[in-house]
Amino acid sequence: MAARYVFAALLASSAAPTEAIEVHPSSEETNAALQRGRAAAVAHTPPNRLYAWFGVAHDGQLTPHGFLTSKLGGIAVMSAHFALRSERPSDQDIQRILDEPYLMIAVFLFGHDPRFAVNSYAVLTQGERKIVPAKVRFDGAADRSTAWPKPPAYRAKVIAFFRYEDFDPRATATLSVFPPSGGEVSFDLDFAAIP
Repeated sequence: MAARYVFAALLASSAAPTEAIEVHPSSEETNAALQRGRAAAVAHTPPNRLYAWFGVAHDGQLTPHGFLTSKLGGIAVMSAHFALRSERPSDQDIQRILDEPYLMIAVFLFGHDPRFAVNSYAVLTQGERKIVPAKVRFDGAADRSTAWPKPPAYRAKVIAFFRYEDFDPRATATLSVFPPSGGEVSFDLDFAAIP
């Protein structure tokens, strides 16, 4: 039976985020994302809090959760990292993210063996359409979880990269992750709520 989790974006921002994943951000949207990152640094908000998180995301949890990084989200996170060092990203750094053809989705899974996530797979579903990722990465050896040595003793990350051209960035989707040991973990994502 699949475990299901509902999307909950945790956005630390003083600026109003854009609605929906923006595949071709304008210069105004890009500048707003840069400002959002700088504001987060001033507020001492960790850059990873600027990702769009789904599942229940808090320290020490032992349930599947994850985040996704859109172009504007990636710019905000990068801007926060630079601002914490009193620097600004270069035009080349910004352009590299704007040219990225993939939406990156990372999922944290929990298991009983350090190699439980090897060969995990992910798929997005929008209506009747199944969208397969261009590539998937996974931890070859999972880290110990906060429960170690008790179960679930290990936490691994599975990262899927979906081509922007393959899905509707303004619609809802279901992300399903399939660990090789069996089972399925699914998350309902509302792309319209993600900057």
